[in-house]
Amino acid sequence: MRILVVEDESKVADALREGLEAEQYDVAVEGSGEAAFFRTATEPFDLILMDLALPARNGLEIMGAIRGKGIAVPIIVLTARDTVQDRVIGLDGGADDYLVKPFAFAELLARIRVLLRRGQNGDPHEITVGTLSLDLVARRATRSGQSIELTVREFDLLAHLMRYEGQVVSRETLTRDVWKEPGRSTPLDNVIDVHMARLRRKIEFDGETRVIHTLRGVGFMLSDTQP
Repeated sequence: MRILVVEDESKVADALREGLEAEQYDVAVEGSGEAAFFRTATEPFDLILMDLALPARNGLEIMGAIRGKGIAVPIIVLTARDTVQDRVIGLDGGADDYLVKPFAFAELLARIRVLLRRGQNGDPHEITVGTLSLDLVARRATRSGQSIELTVREFDLLAHLMRYEGQVVSRETLTRDVWKEPGRSTPLDNVIDVHMARLRRKIEFDGETRVIHTLRGVGFMLSDTQP
Protein backbone atom coordinates (compact mmCIF):
# COMPACT_ATOMS: atom_id res chain seq x y z
CA MET A 1 0.00 0.00 0.00
CA ARG A 2 1.37 3.42 -0.98
CA ILE A 3 0.93 6.38 1.36
CA LEU A 4 1.78 10.01 0.59
CA VAL A 5 2.75 12.10 3.63
CA VAL A 6 2.28 15.85 3.07
CA GLU A 7 4.10 17.59 5.92
CA ASP A 8 6.46 20.58 5.88
CA GLU A 9 8.07 19.93 9.27
CA SER A 10 10.93 17.59 8.44
CA LYS A 11 11.13 15.96 11.89
CA VAL A 12 7.44 15.10 11.85
CA ALA A 13 7.65 13.88 8.25
CA ASP A 14 10.69 11.71 9.00
CA ALA A 15 8.99 10.21 12.07
CA LEU A 16 5.86 9.37 10.07
CA ARG A 17 7.91 7.85 7.26
CA GLU A 18 9.94 5.72 9.66
CA GLY A 19 6.88 4.50 11.56
CA LEU A 20 4.86 3.71 8.44
CA GLU A 21 7.72 1.93 6.70
CA ALA A 22 8.15 -0.20 9.83
CA GLU A 23 4.53 -1.29 9.21
CA GLN A 24 5.47 -2.27 5.62
CA TYR A 25 3.82 0.69 3.90
CA ASP A 26 5.47 2.23 0.84
CA VAL A 27 5.86 5.91 1.83
CA ALA A 28 6.50 9.08 -0.17
CA VAL A 29 6.91 12.49 1.47
CA GLU A 30 6.26 15.99 0.13
CA GLY A 31 6.78 19.23 2.04
CA SER A 32 4.55 21.55 0.02
CA GLY A 33 1.01 21.48 -1.26
CA GLU A 34 1.99 22.13 -4.87
CA ALA A 35 4.46 19.24 -4.89
CA ALA A 36 1.87 16.99 -3.25
CA PHE A 37 -0.77 17.88 -5.85
CA PHE A 38 1.64 17.15 -8.71
CA ARG A 39 2.64 13.86 -7.11
CA THR A 40 -0.98 12.84 -6.62
CA ALA A 41 -1.86 13.75 -10.20
CA THR A 42 1.02 11.74 -11.65
CA GLU A 43 1.35 8.72 -9.33
CA PRO A 44 -1.16 6.32 -7.72
CA PHE A 45 -1.53 6.36 -3.93
CA ASP A 46 -3.79 4.34 -1.65
CA LEU A 47 -3.97 7.02 1.07
CA ILE A 48 -2.75 10.56 1.84
CA LEU A 49 -1.81 12.03 5.22
CA MET A 50 -2.30 15.80 4.83
CA ASP A 51 -1.08 18.57 7.11
CA LEU A 52 -3.22 21.71 6.77
CA ALA A 53 -0.56 24.32 7.62
CA LEU A 54 1.51 24.09 4.45
CA PRO A 55 3.58 26.82 2.79
CA ALA A 56 2.01 28.71 -0.14
CA ARG A 57 -1.21 26.74 -0.75
CA ASN A 58 -2.63 25.19 2.42
CA GLY A 59 -3.96 21.67 2.85
CA LEU A 60 -7.57 22.66 2.30
CA GLU A 61 -6.73 24.17 -1.10
CA ILE A 62 -4.75 21.09 -2.10
CA MET A 63 -7.54 18.73 -1.03
CA GLY A 64 -9.97 20.78 -3.10
CA ALA A 65 -7.68 20.56 -6.12
CA ILE A 66 -7.26 16.80 -5.69
CA ARG A 67 -11.01 16.24 -5.40
CA GLY A 68 -11.56 18.60 -8.34
CA LYS A 69 -9.47 16.25 -10.48
CA GLY A 70 -11.82 13.41 -9.58
CA ILE A 71 -9.19 11.60 -7.46
CA ALA A 72 -10.99 9.71 -4.70
CA VAL A 73 -7.93 8.57 -2.72
CA PRO A 74 -8.68 8.57 1.06
CA ILE A 75 -7.22 11.58 2.92
CA ILE A 76 -6.54 11.86 6.65
CA VAL A 77 -5.94 15.42 7.86
CA LEU A 78 -3.23 15.83 10.52
CA THR A 79 -3.42 19.23 12.19
CA ALA A 80 -3.13 21.16 15.44
CA ARG A 81 -6.49 22.84 14.75
CA ASP A 82 -8.89 21.17 17.15
CA THR A 83 -12.15 23.13 17.22
CA VAL A 84 -15.39 21.59 16.00
CA GLN A 85 -15.56 24.20 13.25
CA ASP A 86 -12.05 23.25 12.07
CA ARG A 87 -13.06 19.60 11.92
CA VAL A 88 -16.22 20.38 9.95
CA ILE A 89 -14.28 22.56 7.50
CA GLY A 90 -11.68 19.82 7.01
CA LEU A 91 -14.23 17.07 6.44
CA ASP A 92 -16.34 19.24 4.15
CA GLY A 93 -13.16 20.21 2.31
CA GLY A 94 -12.50 16.67 1.15
CA ALA A 95 -10.96 14.83 4.11
CA ASP A 96 -12.13 11.34 5.03
CA ASP A 97 -10.82 11.57 8.59
CA TYR A 98 -9.33 14.18 10.91
CA LEU A 99 -6.64 13.61 13.55
CA VAL A 100 -5.48 16.35 15.93
CA LYS A 101 -1.80 16.74 16.81
CA PRO A 102 -0.29 15.45 19.00
CA PHE A 103 -1.72 12.00 18.42
CA ALA A 104 -0.80 8.43 19.31
CA PHE A 105 0.82 6.66 16.38
CA ALA A 106 -1.18 3.52 17.16
CA GLU A 107 -4.39 5.50 16.65
CA LEU A 108 -3.14 6.81 13.31
CA LEU A 109 -2.39 3.25 12.19
CA ALA A 110 -5.87 2.15 13.22
CA ARG A 111 -7.49 4.96 11.25
CA ILE A 112 -5.34 4.14 8.22
CA ARG A 113 -6.44 0.51 8.36
CA VAL A 114 -10.11 1.52 8.59
CA LEU A 115 -9.89 3.74 5.51
CA LEU A 116 -7.96 1.19 3.50
CA ARG A 117 -10.55 -1.46 4.35
CA ARG A 118 -13.32 0.96 3.43
CA GLY A 119 -11.73 1.43 0.04
CA GLN A 120 -11.97 -2.31 -0.52
CA ASN A 121 -15.66 -2.55 0.41
CA GLY A 122 -18.14 -4.07 -1.99
CA ASP A 123 -17.06 -7.21 -3.83
CA PRO A 124 -13.28 -7.39 -3.33
CA HIS A 125 -13.05 -10.08 -6.00
CA GLU A 126 -14.35 -7.91 -8.84
CA ILE A 127 -13.38 -4.54 -10.29
CA THR A 128 -15.68 -2.70 -12.70
CA VAL A 129 -15.05 0.47 -14.70
CA GLY A 130 -17.83 1.38 -17.10
CA THR A 131 -18.58 -1.72 -19.19
CA LEU A 132 -15.24 -3.33 -18.33
CA SER A 133 -15.13 -5.92 -15.51
CA LEU A 134 -12.42 -8.11 -13.97
CA ASP A 135 -13.04 -11.15 -11.80
CA LEU A 136 -9.84 -11.28 -9.73
CA VAL A 137 -10.46 -14.81 -8.46
CA ALA A 138 -11.39 -16.50 -11.74
CA ARG A 139 -9.00 -14.12 -13.56
CA ARG A 140 -11.65 -13.42 -16.16
CA ALA A 141 -12.11 -10.18 -18.07
CA THR A 142 -15.33 -9.07 -19.79
CA ARG A 143 -16.55 -5.96 -21.54
CA SER A 144 -20.24 -5.41 -22.21
CA GLY A 145 -20.68 -9.06 -21.20
CA GLN A 146 -18.24 -10.32 -23.83
CA SER A 147 -15.32 -12.43 -22.61
CA ILE A 148 -11.79 -11.13 -23.31
CA GLU A 149 -8.84 -13.51 -23.53
CA LEU A 150 -5.82 -12.01 -21.76
CA THR A 151 -2.35 -13.32 -21.02
CA VAL A 152 -1.22 -13.42 -17.39
CA ARG A 153 0.78 -10.22 -17.83
CA GLU A 154 -2.04 -8.42 -19.64
CA PHE A 155 -4.49 -9.36 -16.88
CA ASP A 156 -2.12 -8.11 -14.14
CA LEU A 157 -1.50 -4.90 -16.08
CA LEU A 158 -5.21 -4.23 -16.57
CA ALA A 159 -6.00 -5.05 -12.92
CA HIS A 160 -3.37 -2.55 -11.75
CA LEU A 161 -4.73 0.21 -14.00
CA MET A 162 -8.32 -0.47 -12.88
CA ARG A 163 -7.38 -0.41 -9.19
CA TYR A 164 -6.08 3.11 -9.73
CA GLU A 165 -8.94 4.29 -11.96
CA GLY A 166 -8.65 8.01 -12.70
CA GLN A 167 -5.05 8.22 -11.45
CA VAL A 168 -1.92 8.45 -13.57
CA VAL A 169 0.30 5.37 -13.42
CA SER A 170 3.89 5.87 -14.56
CA ARG A 171 6.04 3.32 -16.39
CA GLU A 172 8.30 3.23 -13.33
CA THR A 173 5.32 2.23 -11.18
CA LEU A 174 4.35 -0.53 -13.62
CA THR A 175 7.94 -1.79 -13.68
CA ARG A 176 7.87 -2.02 -9.88
CA ASP A 177 4.32 -3.26 -9.23
CA VAL A 178 3.42 -5.36 -12.30
CA TRP A 179 6.76 -6.55 -13.67
CA LYS A 180 8.28 -6.72 -10.14
CA GLU A 181 11.64 -5.47 -11.44
CA PRO A 182 12.34 -2.16 -9.65
CA GLY A 183 16.11 -2.60 -9.80
CA ARG A 184 16.52 -3.04 -13.58
CA SER A 185 19.55 -1.33 -15.08
CA THR A 186 17.64 -0.67 -18.33
CA PRO A 187 14.06 0.66 -18.48
CA LEU A 188 11.13 -1.52 -19.55
CA ASP A 189 9.45 1.33 -21.44
CA ASN A 190 9.32 -0.44 -24.82
CA VAL A 191 8.09 -3.71 -23.29
CA ILE A 192 5.36 -1.87 -21.37
CA ASP A 193 4.29 0.06 -24.47
CA VAL A 194 3.99 -3.17 -26.49
CA HIS A 195 1.86 -4.82 -23.80
CA MET A 196 -0.28 -1.69 -23.49
CA ALA A 197 -0.91 -1.63 -27.24
CA ARG A 198 -1.96 -5.31 -27.23
CA LEU A 199 -4.19 -4.76 -24.23
CA ARG A 200 -5.90 -1.79 -25.90
CA ARG A 201 -6.65 -3.82 -29.03
CA LYS A 202 -8.28 -6.53 -26.94
CA ILE A 203 -10.52 -4.34 -24.77
CA GLU A 204 -11.41 -1.59 -27.28
CA PHE A 205 -13.25 -3.74 -29.80
CA ASP A 206 -16.38 -3.17 -31.92
CA GLY A 207 -16.59 0.54 -31.23
CA GLU A 208 -16.10 0.30 -27.46
CA THR A 209 -14.83 3.61 -26.12
CA ARG A 210 -11.17 4.09 -25.22
CA VAL A 211 -10.50 3.53 -21.54
CA ILE A 212 -6.68 3.43 -21.47
CA HIS A 213 -5.28 6.89 -22.07
CA THR A 214 -1.63 7.82 -22.60
CA LEU A 215 -0.42 11.03 -20.99
CA ARG A 216 2.74 11.76 -22.94
CA GLY A 217 5.82 12.00 -20.78
CA VAL A 218 3.85 11.05 -17.66
CA GLY A 219 2.27 7.61 -17.96
CA PHE A 220 -1.14 5.99 -18.41
CA MET A 221 -4.61 6.45 -16.97
CA LEU A 222 -7.60 4.13 -17.07
CA SER A 223 -10.88 6.02 -17.19
CA ASP A 224 -14.15 5.68 -19.08
CA THR A 225 -14.09 9.44 -19.69
CA GLN A 226 -11.46 11.51 -21.48
CA PRO A 227 -8.92 12.83 -18.91
